[in-house]
Amino acid sequence: MRLLAISDLHIDHAVNLRAVEAMPHCPDDWLIVAGDIGHTPERIEQAFRLLTPRFRQLVWVPGNHDLWSVPKDGVRPRGVHLYKELVALARAYGVLTPEDPYATFRHASGPLLIVPLFLLYDYTFRPDSVPLSQVVAWADARKCVCSDEYFLHPDPFPSRIAWCEARCRATLARLSDLPPGVPTVLINHYPLKQRLAVLPRIPRFTPWCGTTQTEDWHIRFSARAVIYGHLHIRQSRWVDGVPFQEVSLGNPRQWDQDLGVDGYLNEVILAPPRYPVAS
Repeated sequence: MRLLAISDLHIDHAVNLRAVEAMPHCPDDWLIVAGDIGHTPERIEQAFRLLTPRFRQLVWVPGNHDLWSVPKDGVRPRGVHLYKELVALARAYGVLTPEDPYATFRHASGPLLIVPLFLLYDYTFRPDSVPLSQVVAWADARKCVCSDEYFLHPDPFPSRIAWCEARCRATLARLSDLPPGVPTVLINHYPLKQRLAVLPRIPRFTPWCGTTQTEDWHIRFSARAVIYGHLHIRQSRWVDGVPFQEVSLGNPRQWDQDLGVDGYLNEVILAPPRYPVAS
């Protein structure tokens, strides 16, 4: 039984949808989908319908694209209401979400608590020299403003910053209730550390890539792995002895279609267990 991960399927693109339709059957394995399935609940349901029969368990966290409300798609729920609709949709297919009890994955090296997170961003991934009030203008000077500014609505919160703060506060309280030392796999659409939000082609996009509130969560909550997407730059980095994996598929030009989507199913890399596994 393997723990696999992928993100940023973006099945609004016909090429990506065909690739997901051709995904292999792995009935013994769990699959983490770390956000950005598509722009509408219909697309997200389509992915759940395709993927749930192929894996023992699906785990999903929302990406920013999943939470878009695009005017051309007609009247749509927004903000928290949309998120709750997507959670209900996931549960209807048996998919684990950030709102569900954390599940245990029985890995050969020891049990792992699977921790899906939904935290958003608060523009703190920006240079110290850029005031918060100027961050969008600073990014716009290099044509790097995220479309979330137009399509990701925080209702009923007054801002995405406020929604991020509420999500971080509630999630931190929940994680703090875990027994000390329980090994976890932390899953978020955005990187949990600012140093990982490096985008050479669009360097001023980083304010939309996470929050500094999570900088030490991999240590505080005994992570043996951290999974994320969003950047469309696949990589594995070890920080403080913990592997951080960016597992995105990405837009059609960002992956090799000759490999098929199964070539982008990442087996989760784990740090060694802190204690020997009981025989």
